[in-house]
Amino acid sequence: MGIQLVGLSQAKQKLQRSLSARIASLLATSGTNNVPKGHVAVYVGETYQRRRFVIPISYLNHPLFQGLLNLAEEEFGFDHPMGGLTIPCTEDYFTALASILNGS
Repeated sequence: MGIQLVGLSQAKQKLQRSLSARIASLLATSGTNNVPKGHVAVYVGETYQRRRFVIPISYLNHPLFQGLLNLAEEEFGFDHPMGGLTIPCTEDYFTALASILNGS
């Protein structure tokens, strides 16, 4: 049992490092000319017409936002046609989540 937990912990750490590296790669290659330092542009929406939001990088570490990132990875992987981070949820949900994160 202890060996399995250690293996699971190591796998989780590898996945987090892999996700962090891929997100950093996306951030480096996306058009960030008009995004302030310490922020990232994300595209939000469930259809092809997505709205662009600029959010603080600190949101990426919050557990609620990481849930959205996991959903985005499952739906899109990390090769997006828009060239940025795409979040597959409604704009209303995202703005409510951003309000919660802004207050914490």
